Amino acid sequence: MSYLVLARKWRPKDFSDTVGQEHVLQALINALDSGRLHHAYLFTGTRGVGKTTIARILAKALNCEKGVTSEPCGECSACREIDEGRFVDLIEVDAASKTKVDDTRDLLDNVQYAPARGRYKVYLIDEVHMLSKSSFNALLKTLEEPPPHVKFLLATTDPQKLPVTVLSRCLQFNLKRMTPRLISDRLAYICEAESIEFDAAALALLARAADGSMRDALSLLDQAIAYCGGKIDEAQVALMLGTIDREYVSRLLRLLADSDAKGIIDAIREIDEHFPDYSRLLDDLARDLQRIAVFHVVGTCDSDDDIGEQEYAELAEALPAADVQLFYQIAIMGRRDLQLAPDPRSGAEMTFLRMLAFRPTSDESVVPSGGESRTSDKSGKSRQRKQARAIPAAATGAESQTWQDPDWGQLVAKLGLAGTVRLLASNCAFLRREGKTVYLGLDPRSESLLTRQRKDALATSLSRHFDERLDVKIGIEPAVGAETPETPVQEESRMADERMEVERKKLEADPNVQAMKNIFGADVKTESIELINPSRSD
Repeated sequence: MSYLVLARKWRPKDFSDTVGQEHVLQALINALDSGRLHHAYLFTGTRGVGKTTIARILAKALNCEKGVTSEPCGECSACREIDEGRFVDLIEVDAASKTKVDDTRDLLDNVQYAPARGRYKVYLIDEVHMLSKSSFNALLKTLEEPPPHVKFLLATTDPQKLPVTVLSRCLQFNLKRMTPRLISDRLAYICEAESIEFDAAALALLARAADGSMRDALSLLDQAIAYCGGKIDEAQVALMLGTIDREYVSRLLRLLADSDAKGIIDAIREIDEHFPDYSRLLDDLARDLQRIAVFHVVGTCDSDDDIGEQEYAELAEALPAADVQLFYQIAIMGRRDLQLAPDPRSGAEMTFLRMLAFRPTSDESVVPSGGESRTSDKSGKSRQRKQARAIPAAATGAESQTWQDPDWGQLVAKLGLAGTVRLLASNCAFLRREGKTVYLGLDPRSESLLTRQRKDALATSLSRHFDERLDVKIGIEPAVGAETPETPVQEESRMADERMEVERKKLEADPNVQAMKNIFGADVKTESIELINPSRSD
């Protein structure tokens, strides 16, 4: 007998055997038991979550020879023929291959005739969103006034493409993506039934790779059985999928927490020896960062897979919330741009280095180049961040300066800031100094830049530059009645505008330009003029 793939062999035959989607199953069971049956059902959801499977079970429940029931017998001729795909009154149509209006009309020509064998004539139209506008119009009249012996079961992965006139005539059920835990439990059940040895961690890898699709998970399980040649082993499955060892992801997160650039490059060099999928690496990193962010907020996280909560607790302690948010954003953008990089490895390396370059810490302007972490001890690292404001200028080799009311734009350039801290300072205007406190006014359009970490980093840089401990207070609006001073960004923009105006006048007054205007009747499109170097003053 030929081998039957697991996705077909283990396709549920009744509602009780169906995994997940309880919200849909309960509604259908209640409708069948009470006899309150609609004439059209629409099942939506991503691939492999059970849309057509549930539709076939519903067709079986409607046509079981023992009567309409939520528990079809599975033994009568109607049930067996539906399971085998040869029941004459179950008309299955793939709308992706039959999109023309003539196909739809041919399909509906026999709607008025009674079923040949069963109680109902059931039309199961898969990927119904692929029908053309004319096909929907042809279907609409039948959906509106169907014969009593006809039921329509529609399935689609993209319900937004269906006309509202069709949606309004159907009972719609949205099937959820399946969780990794649910999928791995089902895979374990199947492996035990098939007498296949397995590692739970290997099944967890398959479940995550399935991305919410049970059908994809079963296909991957088939592939893993063939690849491993016996026991489904975690290391071999990871190699098959191109996934990264879980320990590497944790290691990279800890290296990020320590700002260890050299350690990150070394780790990626080791990872590269296993021919990894760098998109999946950044996916795993972003997933862990999301769970760490949740842990920061609520003190727990429901990971719903094989990763322990204790590990997330340790990482949450090592990574401040602001770092986690920034790293997450850079990770998902780095994954998106990976295909634009010269090669996947360099794209991944640049993503991690970007995280360090823009990290919103008190030492943001410095990215370690020698690979030495600030400290490998978590409590020591926290102590260093708290004491960073107290480091004198002499200790860092910075030149001691005497405080005078500064030209804020020039001072920002001297502070050696980088990343978002420099951006924050450049969008602030110097208001005044009172005692040891420097008051700045932030452009309201740049309010999103203001965080405690960035403000503290700016205060630390000022303290080092002037060799005295200074505090910084940043307000969004200046004091009432005070004239709003310019920020360095506003000053640079104004100077660029002024230079642009000067250059436009010079261009229009140029004798050669005047001659061309007189000869050809031309006009100068001044709005197309661009400054090659806006910051240049001469």
